[in-house]
Amino acid sequence: MNGRELGDRKTPSCISMKQHPLPKWEYYVYLLLSLGIHFYSFYQVYLSSREHEKDLEEEVGLERDSLFWDLKKDGTDFEWSFWMEWARSRLLWLMLGHAVLSQSARIFIGKYRPWLLMVYGMAACWLVLGTKGFVAILLNSFIFYGIAQMKMPLITWLSSILMLLILHSESVENIQMQTQDTQWPNLTFCGLLADVFRLLLWWCLGELMIHTMYMHAIYSNYPTLEDVSYWTLGGLALAQVLFFYVKYLVLYGLPVLIVQLDGLNAPALPRCVSTMHSFTGIWRSFDVGLHRFLVRYIYIPMGGSHCGLGGMLLSTAFTFIFVCYWHGAHEYLWYWAALNWFGIIIEQAVKKLLTMPSIQDIIDQNVSPKAYRQLHAALASVSTALLIFTNLIFLGGEQVGKIYWDRLIVEGGCANGITIELLQSGAIISPRKVGPGSLLHCFAAFTASPRSELNGVCFYSPSTRAIFHSVQGVH
Repeated sequence: MNGRELGDRKTPSCISMKQHPLPKWEYYVYLLLSLGIHFYSFYQVYLSSREHEKDLEEEVGLERDSLFWDLKKDGTDFEWSFWMEWARSRLLWLMLGHAVLSQSARIFIGKYRPWLLMVYGMAACWLVLGTKGFVAILLNSFIFYGIAQMKMPLITWLSSILMLLILHSESVENIQMQTQDTQWPNLTFCGLLADVFRLLLWWCLGELMIHTMYMHAIYSNYPTLEDVSYWTLGGLALAQVLFFYVKYLVLYGLPVLIVQLDGLNAPALPRCVSTMHSFTGIWRSFDVGLHRFLVRYIYIPMGGSHCGLGGMLLSTAFTFIFVCYWHGAHEYLWYWAALNWFGIIIEQAVKKLLTMPSIQDIIDQNVSPKAYRQLHAALASVSTALLIFTNLIFLGGEQVGKIYWDRLIVEGGCANGITIELLQSGAIISPRKVGPGSLLHCFAAFTASPRSELNGVCFYSPSTRAIFHSVQGVH
């Protein structure tokens, strides 16, 4: 929880906390501590990757690649390998052709531009997916356009469920394996070059990570994961979630750039997961388009918070059931969805509790700004720890989650205490704006696109994200 989430009525304790920032020396101590933990854990993952390289190559398979000093590449992340291979073959060139055709048609024959793009898109779809894939998409487009014209919610829902069944059918997956007007965005030539350079930087960072740290291969080899040190275990979690973030900056970044060139405003790109410490925040900010869809078409139609506590619980549950099925409905996804549902419910319950007038009066009268900051840190540390755990289940499966639970919670002992202490002490930092000359501001300005609203700094570890979540004003 944080000051901004505690409702419209801001308590004096919260206001005092914001008006009494930490001393600069203490702030920079937290900064150096976070960076030190960050890079040391990465270094431990690098050493473990080199130590177990032969075993991982035999068990999982590593790819030989000369891109980074002849280091072997961890190619076990399916999404990254799949889309990078397609991009190298024809997809990237087809998207580049679309951009050139779109801009040329806009300048010379703007009246026929939509028709040209439609024909080009159909041809590109046929080249990439083949005849079966093209026909399947074309039929779905006609069918759902007709259903949309009927404007009947029940028929729309039934057809959407049918579409999900089709998408997850084995035949369609085999095909995949084989194969609104808005204001024109203010996209300048310099801005375009900056976005392209930023996209290349993200791609290079992703490739560097899978060349130096074999986090996906280690997650696929359970005996190795059970054998690594606690530092390596934490570094693997950090590397997993940050690579996931960088991967989607690349996979979403290129289509967003093409969409903007077409004159449309795309949803914001994902915000860095290291700046988020709550379930509500990550669902609102990581996949903005998905969040808008879920709220508009599932949560609100099911009643949402306007139908009381029971309606809110039911609406949230149905939302996560849909999300689980959308991602494939595998067993580990049910665990992930249930934990996310539980986390959001607990966060909302604590929020309601702390916004009660009687509780606010107690806080105002008995809690100092420093103690309020510590209370904030304690609440944020619990939410952050559970959030990290659910992300590990989503990225690695239930067995990876079980290994982390057994080693850090059941067997962790001292390691568990240190982790909780880091989470709690980090959140004590008070909200403060980063000055224009500071390191954080420069890095954030360089890596974050103003149009995509990437308000995070992407080098903070999940175990210490609470140290800096309030610095960026991310609540």
